[in-house]
Amino acid sequence: MTMFGAGGLGGSGSVFGAAAATTAANPMKDIEVVSPPDDSVSCLEFSPPAIPQTFLVAGSWDNNVRCWEIDQTSGKTTPKAQQAMQGPVLDVAWADDGTKVFMSGCDNTVRCWDLASNQTIQVAQHDAPVKTVHWVKAPNYTAIMTGSWDKTLKFWDTRSPNPMLSIALPERCYCADVDYPMAVVSTANRGIVVYQLEGQPQQFKTQESSLRYQHRCIAIFRDKMNRPTGYAIGSVEGRVAIQYVNPTNPKDNFTFKCHRSNGTNNGYQDIFSVNDIRFHPVHGTLATVGSDGRFSYWDKDARTKLKTSEMMEQPITKCAFNHTGQIFAYAVSYDWSKGHEFYSPMNKNYIFLHACFEELKPRTKT
Repeated sequence: MTMFGAGGLGGSGSVFGAAAATTAANPMKDIEVVSPPDDSVSCLEFSPPAIPQTFLVAGSWDNNVRCWEIDQTSGKTTPKAQQAMQGPVLDVAWADDGTKVFMSGCDNTVRCWDLASNQTIQVAQHDAPVKTVHWVKAPNYTAIMTGSWDKTLKFWDTRSPNPMLSIALPERCYCADVDYPMAVVSTANRGIVVYQLEGQPQQFKTQESSLRYQHRCIAIFRDKMNRPTGYAIGSVEGRVAIQYVNPTNPKDNFTFKCHRSNGTNNGYQDIFSVNDIRFHPVHGTLATVGSDGRFSYWDKDARTKLKTSEMMEQPITKCAFNHTGQIFAYAVSYDWSKGHEFYSPMNKNYIFLHACFEELKPRTKT
């Protein structure tokens, strides 16, 4: 049996599902989400704390966004609904009240999925695929922030067909994150732009990347006062940079290697892409997932690795924590990092749920 720490999800000592049998596809014996997507998983998000149930949504290159309900005690997953777009889905975001999911994709649009009515309507439009969508809730406005390969960042009041604001980006948007009052966007050519969202969104500063290769993922982290203060950024070269927006000491910024083979292959080390980064909502530690088919947990303040998983059959493309930090979801599917010749339609896509609260506790200083 796998146990959730800190009294479990459903009260003291609750058990989160029986451990699955170890298989090549599921070496961590984690809970398998039923009815997974038919193609590679591009985005994963858990429902916000405003609703009592736990839902997980996933977008895929099969053009669909699926929603499951997760029983917080048993770990049982139940498919609830799905909606389609006119092209591969690239990102999803929940409204903070848990009633709507926003879906962006290769059809150059963002659609709003009203979960109660199970209807979708278009709420945003770009001139190229929309790589990122995030919900922004400020005291004086609510909006979705969309980043596109058309080199713009737009803010939309979803009741209007025109954007509230459009900001030119230096290049195509590759990844972004929002933690009010901060947003950060990374673009092609390793660009990084930090925005402040108070009053009206505006550029705060551009920052030089300490990574030498293409950026793949980005995640904002908070300081001890629970204020957004910096971000972690992952590259295709098996490396993560921890960068503060205003470092008190330049040495606070650092990079570390990850998702690389332990041994060498004919004198060469295999280096894999970092596909996603997420910070734990309670502990402030972080998870990375990579094309090597492993996930790892890290304590950035102690600058140490907490755990690395066994290797999956395929890359891990995305991950997410639920809002209590008890469940770590990760998606196993092909990321095309080795080209079309390594794609096999026989390989199934998986989403797994891993009990993670204890494993992500920060390293105690002795």
